[in-house]
Amino acid sequence: MTLDTGLVEVYTGNGKGKTTAALGLALRAIGRGNRVLFVQFMKKGEFGEHLAAKALQPQLVFMQFGKPTFLARKSELTEERKSALGNPEVFEESPPEDYVRLTREGFERAREEVLSGRWDLVVLDEVNVAIHMGLLDKHEVLKLISEKPKGVELVLTGRYADPEVIAAADLVTEMREVKHPFQRGIKGRKGIEF
Repeated sequence: MTLDTGLVEVYTGNGKGKTTAALGLALRAIGRGNRVLFVQFMKKGEFGEHLAAKALQPQLVFMQFGKPTFLARKSELTEERKSALGNPEVFEESPPEDYVRLTREGFERAREEVLSGRWDLVVLDEVNVAIHMGLLDKHEVLKLISEKPKGVELVLTGRYADPEVIAAADLVTEMREVKHPFQRGIKGRKGIEF
């Protein structure tokens, strides 16, 4: 079932819940007979959502383009953030080439899928962070937004959403961290954070 009008949504901000909100939207879409592609940048591994998705295939398909370790810019890495990310790969000036290559390959594949007409909802999870980290050019993402077929809902998640991406979106939600268990040293929990 193709949507009459597919919009562009952005879930951003420093608070928890961006990917979770996109997963909730995916579940709602699947319930209405839509096909969903969830493309994850900068992530590699089996999270709770992947385990659940096995029961929802072929209506929900995941693709990952990343490495098992998270990526962080040294100037933005606090001890609290480092602990939350679980020993990330850190860079100072330019991001590691293998991360850049994986992200660009992933984005090209995601672009092909968005334009293919096979999906009603496509989530580009952590794409805002990929732009912020210099792994992707924001103009590539803006071009995809402008080329997106009319019946495809496109969701872009991640902190640091670029102002031009925000301006191009139809709906923008900012999750703001008020309090988080990481601040008390509580690590990510299976089934809740991953």
